[in-house]
Amino acid sequence: MSATGDAQLRATLIGSIAVLLWALLALLTSQTRGLPPFQLLAMAFGAAFASSLLWMLAQGLRSGDYSMLASWRLPPSRWALGVAGLFGYHFFYFVALGNAPVVEASLIAYLWPLLIVLFSALLPGERLRWFHLLGTLLGLAGAVLIVAGNQGFELRAEYLPGYAAAVVCALLWSSYSVANRRLGGVPTALVGGQCGVVALLALVAHLALEATTVPDGRQWLAALALGIGPFGLSFFCWDHGTKRGNLAVLGALSYAAPLLSTLLLVAVGLAEATATLALSCGLIVGGALLASLEMWRGRRP
Repeated sequence: MSATGDAQLRATLIGSIAVLLWALLALLTSQTRGLPPFQLLAMAFGAAFASSLLWMLAQGLRSGDYSMLASWRLPPSRWALGVAGLFGYHFFYFVALGNAPVVEASLIAYLWPLLIVLFSALLPGERLRWFHLLGTLLGLAGAVLIVAGNQGFELRAEYLPGYAAAVVCALLWSSYSVANRRLGGVPTALVGGQCGVVALLALVAHLALEATTVPDGRQWLAALALGIGPFGLSFFCWDHGTKRGNLAVLGALSYAAPLLSTLLLVAVGLAEATATLALSCGLIVGGALLASLEMWRGRRP
């Protein structure tokens, strides 16, 4: 494998760490039950901002180099994409859940990995191969089985506003992930500052739309864990992966998040292992392997 191929593989693997961290969302969010969604978003992204700032300050104290903090001094246009992607996705996701059944809204919103694969073909030097598309469709089928389970799902006209919000949600995250490739020169450290802006926007939305709930100790710990992992480190990894990794493979791998999340719930006794789960596992793992076929062979599309 060439040096370029090695670098792309390494970046793709770093990006896939985000998928592993997103698998913790369901378990950690279950420990925050009772908190309004935008209040939780403000708490978690506030924790992500604080932890990233502390880490950069510690790095600066250790090395005497504070260039990472200086990376935040960028034009507003460089901040806009990340803030729109991070806040816009979560805002419209909550709107979708508030105006449509959870199963249908979640499935529509979770079209973003497939859209990443499709949109990535529009980038210079990239092209969509049959195994990228087929692998991602297999992953989507596995995700449908996990999210819908035995409930099934039905699209109904009265939930159209919720469905529309879920579509916007999927378009925002996929567009952000693909457009981020164009900002390869923007330091990943900027993500920490963007988390701070998202926390402020979430706080404004909370104060405008929700009644404040005083968190207990368990809820504070879960929100802190969300901020450090699924809402913190994951976005740093995703930023690096989308800028330098294989976008089609990252899109296919993203369907592992609901699978890993469900397996984790099974491990702690909050969900049941079923034949449907085993089938979903086969579809998602097989799809991810198929989509990454060319990368593992060491040939860049």
